[in-house]
Amino acid sequence: MSKFLIAVLLLSLLNDGNHVVTPWEDQDFFKSCPPSKCNKDGPVIRFPHRLESKDASCGAPGMYLSCSGEDTIMSHPIMGSCKVTAINYKHGTMKVIPLVESLSHCPIQKIISTSLSTDYRNTSVGSLSNSEDKTPYVDEHASLLCCSREFTPSAEAYNFVGPISCLSDVCSLSYLVAAQISVYVLPLDCKVAAHRIRIPRAYNKDDEYYEDLTFNERATRIINFSETTLAWSVRDITDVRIQCEQEGRHCGFSSQRRLVFCQRHGSRVKIIAVTSSMAIFLVILLVVATVFYRSLKSKYDEEVHLKVEMFLKTYGTLKPTRYTFSDIKQIARRFKDKVGQGGFGSVYRGELPNGVPVAVKMLEDLNGEGDEFISEIATIGRIHHANVVRLLGFCSEGTRRALIYEFMPNGSLENYIFACDSSSSHEFLVPDKMLDIALGIARGIEYLHQGCSQRILHFDIKPHNILLDYSFNPKISDFRLAKMYARDKSIVTLTAARGTIGYIAPELYSRDFGAISCKSDIYSFGMLVLEMVSGRRNLDPMIENQNEVYFPEWIYEIIFNGRDLVLTREMGQEGKEMVRQLAIVALWCIQWNPNNRPTMSKVVNMLEGRLQDLQMPPKPFV
Repeated sequence: MSKFLIAVLLLSLLNDGNHVVTPWEDQDFFKSCPPSKCNKDGPVIRFPHRLESKDASCGAPGMYLSCSGEDTIMSHPIMGSCKVTAINYKHGTMKVIPLVESLSHCPIQKIISTSLSTDYRNTSVGSLSNSEDKTPYVDEHASLLCCSREFTPSAEAYNFVGPISCLSDVCSLSYLVAAQISVYVLPLDCKVAAHRIRIPRAYNKDDEYYEDLTFNERATRIINFSETTLAWSVRDITDVRIQCEQEGRHCGFSSQRRLVFCQRHGSRVKIIAVTSSMAIFLVILLVVATVFYRSLKSKYDEEVHLKVEMFLKTYGTLKPTRYTFSDIKQIARRFKDKVGQGGFGSVYRGELPNGVPVAVKMLEDLNGEGDEFISEIATIGRIHHANVVRLLGFCSEGTRRALIYEFMPNGSLENYIFACDSSSSHEFLVPDKMLDIALGIARGIEYLHQGCSQRILHFDIKPHNILLDYSFNPKISDFRLAKMYARDKSIVTLTAARGTIGYIAPELYSRDFGAISCKSDIYSFGMLVLEMVSGRRNLDPMIENQNEVYFPEWIYEIIFNGRDLVLTREMGQEGKEMVRQLAIVALWCIQWNPNNRPTMSKVVNMLEGRLQDLQMPPKPFV
């Protein structure tokens, strides 16, 4: 086992190669060779560069710099002394400006006389003793031409520089040309005076790519003492340096192992300490936020509770009975028999102490300020009509609220209009039953609009909110969105549309269609009747493009052309006339202009009257 572990360790060391150092070697190098500057705004000098005054192991061979006052100076083997203005460690570039005194009046003269090899591949960190005669700066070759007369290159002008006036002692007209230039583009009277002249290779302005500058531009910058960007690279260092810089780490050198490595992000202790501190801070912040949220919510719930209690106190001792939550649990049989679910909450079947069956609606969406709860009690609590469901009691205990209604054993009208079992639906919704249900709903709405001390707008008339008692008599329910207003007012002010999409009158979306009034409920009633006679929803989710199958238009075309609105039901002539009568009344109710819709009293008269007395309405969707 021990031999196996040793073998694994050796393999891991070999695989990691130049990147594996011990933590104390890491710490020792960066402690002995910290980054330095010649001035606060100057370039940072760090491995593989070093200051000349630092130990040789702090930098790579030939990569030393020096300080002259506040200037950072590099001794270039070809250009001589240069001022360094920037160093890019990620891309391996350096921006320099040749110093005039180092190149005298003719910089090319020194470049020509330099015979140093600048092939960076000869440089290695493996041996520091004999590498100072090498240079890590990348260059390319050029040639010096001597010509008897001045000429302008007809091709490849970017590979020529000249004539160079300061070389008049060499020949009368001197030109510097790139080594790769073809001899066929040279004038016949020109001769090559010198080969393999080293011209430092430059990078582009972003220090990322070679060859962005032409040979002419690179050589001219040196001749004119302009800033140029040089590339530098050192064997055994470049690949590791690139990896380190891409990971956001510096690189260093282990003199013991003779290899380059990436600096660690930090000791395990520091990481654990920072992580633990952040975790503690986040926990404290979460606790404070939770306490603050609960405090605000508690205060908010208390304000809502006081608001509801003030209303109930003003409401007085009217018919609905107030129960405690403990009473509600007993009445609802501990919420075991769930009979319905909606956006407001859940409905459970229950029984009062006297044996009367009831429906208990537990309000679960309490994001509002209690307005819907107050609205329902204030409206339905004082209504007594055969076609409006009766509120028998309520509960308001803290954030727990419940409403107790008379129980409707046959559920909602929606279950019969859109029943999955179409045969049972058709058996129940025969024409005379549809007319009875429509009349019952119309009378209930008429009572809300005209029969109370204040007008009541329901704003959510739809099949789901029409409940059916033991005899299938319709009763309007769910007054959460209802609004009361004085009988002497005909217009209602709302800050936002309310209701269910598909049943909302156009004026609730935009006042351009008209004012909001009791005519808004009439529009919803018309849509309900059209769904009842057609057996389909006005917005069918199974149909992709609703505009192509706008069913009020489809019904209008059938009635207008004198055809019978008969789907799958088998009915006699009397039944067909009842369905036609319901459709015509509904089309009057869904006129887009509220002024063109009849009042609910007129609707009741139209349903009670004869088909022959009804006029065909205009298209409701124009």
